[in-house]
Amino acid sequence: MKVSREQMAGNRRKILYEAARLFKARGFDAVTVADVMKAAGLTHGGFYGHFKSKEDLIAQTLVHALAPAAPASFDLGRYVGAYLSRKHRDDLAGGCPTAGLGSESIRQSPEARAAMTDGLRRRIDLFTESAPGKTATEKRQAAIGSWAAMVGAVILSRLSDDPKLSDEVLSQTRAWLRSNGVTPAL
Repeated sequence: MKVSREQMAGNRRKILYEAARLFKARGFDAVTVADVMKAAGLTHGGFYGHFKSKEDLIAQTLVHALAPAAPASFDLGRYVGAYLSRKHRDDLAGGCPTAGLGSESIRQSPEARAAMTDGLRRRIDLFTESAPGKTATEKRQAAIGSWAAMVGAVILSRLSDDPKLSDEVLSQTRAWLRSNGVTPAL
């Protein structure tokens, strides 16, 4: 049975969505092509109609997962509150691809690294628009520092097996961002 272009595109989106969830939850090495295709509700044989290899899947998944959501208006304070939350920390599969896959991406293909770099660049640009500072340089510095603190806080909070310490990392990072004028006082 021939599959339409629309169905092929829909299948590809399902594969990328499920690959992102699985990779963030388990890491690149612990997920097989068969795992991804099963999660997408497709047969293993259809994989090569979409991707050249698992490495290609990884790179394309990162492009997909890091694609900008293009918000109508970006509220940095609201974003920080959601990002530095228990809910986000505990949602490995649905959470931030940078926090979940950043350290693993270092050892991936040049295409995967380029996708992460592009995602990083776009996030910094988005934050720069609403970051504190009088000059473009100050705003960019605040954006980079804020994003680095946020991603680092999520990674550190996830690696701790002490719930109290994990929560403290998130709350103290939120407080630090507020004290540096990145987000409004709540």
